[in-house]
Amino acid sequence: METPDASPAYQKLLTLGRELQLAGDVSALLGWDQEVLLTGKGVAYRGEQMAWLSGWIHEQFVDPEVGEWIEAAAEEASGDIEQSNVRHWHRNWTHATCLSKQLVKDLTETRVLAQAAWAEARKKADFSIFAPLLTKSIELTREKAERWGYEEVLYDALVDEFERGATTKKLTATLGSLRTELVPVVAEACGRESFDQSRITSGHYPVSAQEAFNREVAEAIGFDFEAGRIDTAVHPFCSGMGPGDTRLTTRYNEHDFRSSFFGVLHEAGHGLYEQGLRAEHRGQPVGEAASLGVHESQSRLWENHVGRSRAFWERWWPRAVHYFPHLKSLTLEEWMRSINDASLSHIRVEADEVTYDLHILLRFELEKAIFSGELAIQDIPAVWNERFESYFGLPVPSDDLGCLQDIHWSMGIFGYFPTYSLGNINAAHLMRAVCGQDSEVAREMDGGNYGGLLSWLRRSVHQVGSQIPPEEVIARAAGSPASSAAMIAHLRARYLG
Repeated sequence: METPDASPAYQKLLTLGRELQLAGDVSALLGWDQEVLLTGKGVAYRGEQMAWLSGWIHEQFVDPEVGEWIEAAAEEASGDIEQSNVRHWHRNWTHATCLSKQLVKDLTETRVLAQAAWAEARKKADFSIFAPLLTKSIELTREKAERWGYEEVLYDALVDEFERGATTKKLTATLGSLRTELVPVVAEACGRESFDQSRITSGHYPVSAQEAFNREVAEAIGFDFEAGRIDTAVHPFCSGMGPGDTRLTTRYNEHDFRSSFFGVLHEAGHGLYEQGLRAEHRGQPVGEAASLGVHESQSRLWENHVGRSRAFWERWWPRAVHYFPHLKSLTLEEWMRSINDASLSHIRVEADEVTYDLHILLRFELEKAIFSGELAIQDIPAVWNERFESYFGLPVPSDDLGCLQDIHWSMGIFGYFPTYSLGNINAAHLMRAVCGQDSEVAREMDGGNYGGLLSWLRRSVHQVGSQIPPEEVIARAAGSPASSAAMIAHLRARYLG
């Protein structure tokens, strides 16, 4: 990879970055395979494979000579792209050199083993199966954060990993303010007469029909199936493994196709972002997504602002009835009520827009307590259940409907959950902005055509990558810094209007 007029040190960093990206993408492929195809007896060896890869990548990057290249490149970097790359390399190298190769390998191997233990624990609704590996993962993560350093509390290092510039204090203020604004909306929306969901769940929705419908819709909003695919996993996710290879997963319920459908829309939002990143920047920091809060804005935008809108279903309702004849008994109005019905429920990924962020607040508070030492691992189920019932008024009947429902902790990613709420705030802010900036895009959306929206997102968010901080990505795209105002206005209009 050559960049005209770049310094020799910068060229060396580009070459190394490309090589490490190739190895990282191989690791991502192994991770995808573990969740989708790997047999149970292969988990332990997969852990060794991925640990070796992560250790090798780490070893190449922390070489003192790489630090010298970064220092030399910083003195001669010109242009926004070069300067941004060098800043990222410096930050990443500084973090990496704080960690030993063995710690990196231990974190990776524990993640592989913990994911397998979590899947078994979730299936059996038994937290004790997962607890030992969760304990080890938390201990290793704590060591990583201590080595990195942090602003005020250890949890700062973890949230900054996923959202550059975020701190526990800032997130507590943002999410606390959001909760204050949400509570009356939740109370009023959930107090309204509910739709009889048995009219949906009494039907049969064959997996083959769900697969066909999901693919048709994902392709129509812009997901490129010549550069991606959809598979089945215990917990839905999207994995971008390089230009031309972005993979979505979902899970199926033959009594309610909405679970897989909205899961695919959500993951397709992530996938569109991955497919929209500049291929020529692969292996460079600027070629990566800005942050998880920006990434989540894309998934929540397509899942909720687009996928639960009336304009969307005016186009897709006839196709839904075609695939699922049971829906003939419903009118479009009744269908819209069914998918925008606010109710308190146990499962985060199936929660409606109004109550979703209460699920995030619960996880955020528990993570803070875990890493401050206030919450012991063995007490997580009891504290989760107590706090959940306090927030939602619902007892938690089993661990699989409680603290075992999410894959995140098994993957060793702590500090991730707050980015979901940041994503909701950002999504609403972006949607209000695009409708205000481009009347043609707004008219197209009213007609059920989302090509203009995707083009706007490509220009304003996807192709920007991480050249600028995440808050600035949203502010530049929208014309103003994000706040929860647009999100609360959206919820009020959709659920209380």
